Amino acid sequence: MEMKPKSKSINRWSFKVLLASLMLFICGFSSQINALTLKRGEALRALPVQSDGRTKPFDSFAREMLELIYGKQKYEGREAYEIIFTWMLAPQVWTQKELFEVRNHEVLKNLNLEPSKRYFKGDELFGNSKFNDLRTELNIKRESKEKLNPYFQALQRLENQFFIFSEIASGKMIRLVPPKEGTQWMAVADLQGDLQAQFMEVTKAFISSIGAISEGKAVSVEQAEKLDEQVLKFKELAKANNPELYADQTRIDTEIHYNLFHPFRWAYILYILGAFVILFAWITDKSKPMSLAWVLLGLGFLLHVYGFLLRSYLMGRPPVSNMYETVVWVSWGSLVFAAILEKVYKFKFILLAGSIIAAFGMIIADSAPIVLDPSLQPLEPVLRSNYWLTVHVMTITISYSAFFLAFALGDMGLIYYLKGEKKHHEKIKAIVTAIYRAKQIGVVFLAPGIILGGIWADYSWGRFWGWDPKETWALIALLGYLAILHGRLVGWIKDFGMVVSGVLTFSLVIMAWYGVNFVLGAGLHSYGFGAGGVEYVSGFVFLHILLVVYVTVYRRQTLGK
Repeated sequence: MEMKPKSKSINRWSFKVLLASLMLFICGFSSQINALTLKRGEALRALPVQSDGRTKPFDSFAREMLELIYGKQKYEGREAYEIIFTWMLAPQVWTQKELFEVRNHEVLKNLNLEPSKRYFKGDELFGNSKFNDLRTELNIKRESKEKLNPYFQALQRLENQFFIFSEIASGKMIRLVPPKEGTQWMAVADLQGDLQAQFMEVTKAFISSIGAISEGKAVSVEQAEKLDEQVLKFKELAKANNPELYADQTRIDTEIHYNLFHPFRWAYILYILGAFVILFAWITDKSKPMSLAWVLLGLGFLLHVYGFLLRSYLMGRPPVSNMYETVVWVSWGSLVFAAILEKVYKFKFILLAGSIIAAFGMIIADSAPIVLDPSLQPLEPVLRSNYWLTVHVMTITISYSAFFLAFALGDMGLIYYLKGEKKHHEKIKAIVTAIYRAKQIGVVFLAPGIILGGIWADYSWGRFWGWDPKETWALIALLGYLAILHGRLVGWIKDFGMVVSGVLTFSLVIMAWYGVNFVLGAGLHSYGFGAGGVEYVSGFVFLHILLVVYVTVYRRQTLGK
């Protein structure tokens, strides 16, 4: 009996798995497309709210508030807008639910709470006799003007959770009606006359709908239509109070579409599928699957661009004003540069590296909302020049995309050195070429980006260069990469050195991009400061340094033998 080659059976199995994954994606995507419009009974989502210096749909407001308190955009499967609305109706009930997320063990220890738990009741936290002592400790730390360490950052978040829940429960934070004079909208607690009466009708219709759900029944068509009708009447009254100041309904609808569709999530799913196809093509040494990979990555790329366009339209600016947006932007740029280099060299692994980076960056942005805030926020005053925001910030951060690509290629090169330097000599040579080109692209963008930043600094702060930490680390990163490129040019840095440098020099980018904002927290670039994720980023860098050391030692031992 003739046996089929094992490699063919593996290839067929891999292709079947890939095809099944693609079919599951198509089914999921189709169901998501059907859910893009508001269903009957969901008009409350589109109720305009003034919050954080802009007008947004109640859906966005609710998602942001629930994420700050609970760490997620849903609670026990229920939508955020339903949960937030019930906080006003029955705050006492919610203080008895394990709703408040606390992760810092030291904070929990000082409150005499179980460190292994993640969620706690409001009464456990805010009714705790030690809570006010911790708030006093936090205020003393803030008055000292020192950067808050992770413990005090966790305390600050806990204080914010207490404030937000209290303000929403009292009706003071949900601002629904524009004033006849001024700019600050009226909160639910301040409504009077017809507006108050109509909001009560909205509340009654909402209680009727939510009551059916709590009893395990489906919301009837009449209940859903009644709620929509009452919300529409309230919106008409609110708009009549000051039509010029009321929200643009097109923007409200667009933002809800952005929330429901989540184009960036679908983009990274397609990137992952594309990466698997490329890996399959690379392992089997076949070119036909690459056509499918290009299609998948192209669709993901279009969704990525679509998400950018939605954010740009909603905020009226380029979407690169905070860490979340720069991560999404860098992910996009990595795929662009990988696609360009792949078209030139046709190595396959370049596009594989680009798709992995794009997916990795998007997953990080999507899964760490506490660290990378995805909400749509108005610009800080220093950023309110779209011209300089475009030419400086987008230029300097797109350079990180090329350096990130070189980093991923460096990882691939280290793996091949472990597999056998002589055996995979040609592939290592190809990887080194790709790393060199990626670094060249990065320097071409980083150098003018720094110069343009100096021009913007002169425009904003009255000086071209001031050795601000952000400026200094951007310059250090540029000099580091220039040193590597010149070392390669004169022959000081060989193939292994280029592979190692692809990994190690990216640490300079991490410091300039993340470290200055989230670790140092000093300088004039305070609009970009944030908190959280230090342990993960440090671990990421440390593990790669260990990988470099291990491969270096292994290679020396191998060459010695």
